[in-house]
Amino acid sequence: MPETPVLFVLNGPNLNLLGDREPEIYGRETLEDVRGLCEHAAPGWRVDFRQTNHEGVLIDWVQEARTSAQALVINPAAYTHTSVALLDALKTLSIPVVECHLSDPATREAFRHHSYVALAAAKTVAGHGARSYELAVRAAVELAQERGLA
Repeated sequence: MPETPVLFVLNGPNLNLLGDREPEIYGRETLEDVRGLCEHAAPGWRVDFRQTNHEGVLIDWVQEARTSAQALVINPAAYTHTSVALLDALKTLSIPVVECHLSDPATREAFRHHSYVALAAAKTVAGHGARSYELAVRAAVELAQERGLA
């Protein structure tokens, strides 16, 4: 177990546009604001916060978490509903995975109602805006501590 536990917070496509893209759905907070919320919610942890618009990169990071992190929070954005490859990567993890969404996909278009990621996640936090990340980070940290990983 590392001296300082590591939490990966991975973000999928278009989340780099937070604050500008559809603020009526996603809020006005930027991704940098979200990073700050995550770091504040995980005292004593190193938060490795990343964003990509590329599915393969996201999968590479999930695979990296297998040996580099004690917990994972992931907002896969649109890949939530489309990526079996991401699901397969998440299923290789022995650390807790918490799925996170700013909006509540269940209240949006029908194609957003199914989450492949939920099949590998211990918990899902959705619909609380940027606060979803804070809640997801706290849940991931708690799960890791319960499992003796941190």
